[in-house]
Amino acid sequence: MGNCIKEVVQKYVLKHKTRDPFKLAELLGIEVQKGTPGCAGCYMFLKNHRYIFLDQNLEERELLQVMAHELGHAILHKKQNCYFIRHKTLLLNSKTEQEANIFAAELLIDDGIILEHPEYTNSQLARLLGYEERLIEWWMQNNNK
Repeated sequence: MGNCIKEVVQKYVLKHKTRDPFKLAELLGIEVQKGTPGCAGCYMFLKNHRYIFLDQNLEERELLQVMAHELGHAILHKKQNCYFIRHKTLLLNSKTEQEANIFAAELLIDDGIILEHPEYTNSQLARLLGYEERLIEWWMQNNNK
């Protein structure tokens, strides 16, 4: 599962020359709207169009993490409607949520940054990158570190 997702992410990053989930969504024709959806974010497939809804009150790094997660759903689970429940999704064990989490970790974390700091703990890497420690853990698990 994880290696396939890593390959998918690498394909998009190389093709579009960005790791920015907002730019990727724009290039892929995925509509992104900020507002108050009642959760941190959600992906919906409606009338053959892909939409990502994000909570406008999220802090910048959390917004990027939620956006990357939802973009994972849009790419990996195109025809499913998936919800990212703040503070809970990273703990859910469903296959689609695990895949979206791995997608977000692979998109937002460049392998080079981890490899440059082999002595850093997950907590230190999370502070360095500005993401939740759980995102680092997903990357580590997916890359067998």
